Amino acid sequence: KAIGEAGYLGIAIPEEYGGSGFGITEAALLMGEVAYCGAMNAASAIHLGIFGLMPLVKHGTEDLKRRHLPRAISGELHVSFAVTEPDAGNDITHIKTFARREGDNYVVNGRKVFITKAQESSKMLLLTRTTLVEKAAKRTDGMTIFFANIDRDAVEVRELHKLGRHAVDTNMLFIDNLKVSASDVVGREGGGFRILMDGLNPERILVAAEAVGMGRAALDRAVKYAKERNVFGRPIGQNQAIAHPLADSYAKLEVAQLMVMKAAWLYDQGKPCGPEGNIAKLRAADAGFEACDRAVQTFGGYGYMQEY
Repeated sequence: KAIGEAGYLGIAIPEEYGGSGFGITEAALLMGEVAYCGAMNAASAIHLGIFGLMPLVKHGTEDLKRRHLPRAISGELHVSFAVTEPDAGNDITHIKTFARREGDNYVVNGRKVFITKAQESSKMLLLTRTTLVEKAAKRTDGMTIFFANIDRDAVEVRELHKLGRHAVDTNMLFIDNLKVSASDVVGREGGGFRILMDGLNPERILVAAEAVGMGRAALDRAVKYAKERNVFGRPIGQNQAIAHPLADSYAKLEVAQLMVMKAAWLYDQGKPCGPEGNIAKLRAADAGFEACDRAVQTFGGYGYMQEY
């Protein structure tokens, strides 16, 4: 609510719809700071609201954008991103959720899993097939994205209880005869795969920025402790066994941040950024995790205590 009231949910949305008119570059800087302060729980609670609407921003009709973006920016409208399925995780082309055209509407049936925020959301960006994969010219053809209602009469939302990341709910959706207006198609029928990339690529970039933010927070705490903790008459940070791993992690985080910024710049310029977004996510996750691990080891036994 506070993030919405401060206007941050609209950081990457054009000004004509009530946003700030910035890009994923600025959103990445924002999410890096959020993660620095509150780690993955703080970032998870809000980042879907920042990147999730990019397919609608880039490909939605003027009517869809004017009706929904201002309410999403204010935090009044919660939106989920419904892509993953039980039998189709990263292999998106083999999703089975199908939308059948009936006059001015589509009727959707299928299952979705790992859907964030569906407990609170009244809308979802829903990826479906409108052509069976075996009948499509290419596997990436024949998928369509809808900005659909989460109609509780046709969509059962069942929460999945995770081991962590408790600041945001994760759900399974059972979709049975959900009616969606043809006017709620995002982009064109059958072109959903490429439109989807305008949501997944910024997600990867923001997650990478969050990993760097968490690594920086851990490193700053470890360095401060290494300067203050005295053993054998001197700060432990003067020992190379402590200093060198922290310096190495600092260097890796800086390199990861450069890739985050490169991927964000490419996205904001409308250029292909799939490889860069994936590299940023991979390297930032590695660097962030390693920095946190080394920080815990710098604290020694105290690193296992909640107080620290």
